[in-house]
Amino acid sequence: MNAFQTAVKFFQDCGLFIYPSILIMSVGLAIAIERFVYLSRARKDNSKTWSQLQPLLQQGQLKEAKAVAAKSDAAVGKIVSYGLDRMQSPGRREDFDAAMEEGMMEIVPRLEKRTHYIATFANVITLVGLLGTIIGLIKGFTAVAQVNPAEKSEMLSASISIAMNNTAFALMVAIPFLLIHAFLQSKTSEIIDGLEASKMSFLNLVTRLRADQQASVR
Repeated sequence: MNAFQTAVKFFQDCGLFIYPSILIMSVGLAIAIERFVYLSRARKDNSKTWSQLQPLLQQGQLKEAKAVAAKSDAAVGKIVSYGLDRMQSPGRREDFDAAMEEGMMEIVPRLEKRTHYIATFANVITLVGLLGTIIGLIKGFTAVAQVNPAEKSEMLSASISIAMNNTAFALMVAIPFLLIHAFLQSKTSEIIDGLEASKMSFLNLVTRLRADQQASVR
C-alpha cells in the first residue's frame, strides 16, 4: 500500500467528523497564507517608503516628504502623513506624537486582523477530533456488545484504532497551527516595532528642524 492509499484509508476510517476538521483546516490555512502575504508585503512596503522619506525629512524637505507619504499605501507613509498634517499648526512634540499615535491605532488592528483565528481553530479542531474519537468509541462498544464473543477482541481493536484517527488528525493540524500563529504574531510585532521606531525617528527629526528654525529666526 503506497502513501496515497494509506492517506485515503486513514480519512475513510475517521468517519463523518473528519469533514468539519478538514473544513477548519482549510479555512485556517487560507487565513495563514493571506496573513503571511499581507504582512510580508507590509514589511517590504514600509521599508521601501521609509527609505524614501528619511532622507527628505533629514534635509527638511517636508513638502516632498508629504507628497511621497500621500502617494504611498504603506503604513509608515500614513503615520508620517498624520504627523506632517499636524505640523501645519503650531504645537508641542506631544501633539505630534498624539497625531501619529492616532494613525497607529488605525493601522495596528489591520496588521493583527484574523491572526487570532488560527489559534482558535487549533483549539476547536482538537475538540472536534476528540468528539469524533468519543463518538467512534461509543459506536464501537455498542457494536461489540452485539457480536459473537470470539470476534469482540478483534472488532474492539479495530473500532478503537478508527476512533483514534480523529484525534491524531486533529493534533497533526493543531500543532502546526499554533506554530504558525506564533510566527505570524512575531512578524506582526516586528512590523509594529518598526513603525514605532520610524515614528520616534520622525519626531526627533521634526523636533530638530523646529529648533533649527527657531534658532535661525533669532
